[in-house]
Amino acid sequence: MTNVKDIWHIFSTLSVGGPQRRFADYIARTKAGHRHHVYAMDGQYDALKLMEGLLPLHNGEQVIAKGSTITATLSCRKFLKAHKPDLLVTYNWGATEWALANSFFPICPTIHIQDGFGEEEQDREITSRRLMRIFSYRNCAKIIVPSLTLEKIAQHSWHVSKRRLRFIPNGIDVESFSGKANASALKALGIKNKSKTIGTVAALRAEKNIGRLIEAFSLVEDKHPDTQLVIVGDGVGTSALKMLAERVCTKGRVIFTGNLKQPEQILPAFDIFALSSDTEQMPLSVIEAMATGLPIVSTDVGDVRHMVSDENKPYVADRDAAVMAANLCKLLDTPDAAKTVGNANKLKAKEQYGIDQMVAAYDQLFTDPTG
Repeated sequence: MTNVKDIWHIFSTLSVGGPQRRFADYIARTKAGHRHHVYAMDGQYDALKLMEGLLPLHNGEQVIAKGSTITATLSCRKFLKAHKPDLLVTYNWGATEWALANSFFPICPTIHIQDGFGEEEQDREITSRRLMRIFSYRNCAKIIVPSLTLEKIAQHSWHVSKRRLRFIPNGIDVESFSGKANASALKALGIKNKSKTIGTVAALRAEKNIGRLIEAFSLVEDKHPDTQLVIVGDGVGTSALKMLAERVCTKGRVIFTGNLKQPEQILPAFDIFALSSDTEQMPLSVIEAMATGLPIVSTDVGDVRHMVSDENKPYVADRDAAVMAANLCKLLDTPDAAKTVGNANKLKAKEQYGIDQMVAAYDQLFTDPTG
């Protein structure tokens, strides 16, 4: 291929999460032929196991420490000047220093991808960060957002022109989620296939508020003692969440699987998918659940209400454990209605959230970021 580029992808972390899983899916599917390299600001590279053949740009001694924006930005600039990539791709607030470092007299074009906000900005942007985003992203060739909510924020809060703004919905391999659950995987994880199963897939961080889901499940158990809750994911909150589950739920009814490379092996065993986040934009896990044919009970955050089928919208509601529990019980009480909702979600996922459209859009941008 002509015009092969060295592309640097800068993440705050390469612990397993939505943006990292999306990037892994892209790397597995792209045929554009570019050379992709990754950098994690915190030196954590767990998600590399999802990305065959990719190596980090640095060893442990070359981590650029956050804390002082000026010092970190100068270090990023020095690194860019020494290696001169063809394209810089930054992800979310955690990589802002890199976008800022390449803003003055750019060494190469920059594309910034904004997936959402952390816990500290779940209600509104921090003013200092909003101003930094305006300043850092002003010379980016493109700003990419996967949600309609973020599209409005980029336009009105960061003053990004329509010419530089691209909305690219997250996409997945829909067909890979259409099979049956892997019985061996279920057994190995201790998931009882005969029980009603509520499940979620999330990085166990504060903004995902898995504690809310565990509290809701404790209420569901009172009416449906044959249910189990399966939590797929890992993170800094794991220990505290396990302690909460032991305290408020029946022993053995909350199962923590850790990170799974192929969640599609167990998602078909779920009866309901639950999302309890305080903040989201366009969560990949919701698309995967839709492709599996699951009804979704969710807090009303980000684009979730727009993502799901019309039949599912009544189950996207307040950020409240009791409301979530009531919606979970409604679907458990009416399995035929739950199946109808799940089928509608599956159809919408197939029609709107296929991975091929997403990969093609990113290939075009990475090949010609200024076009």
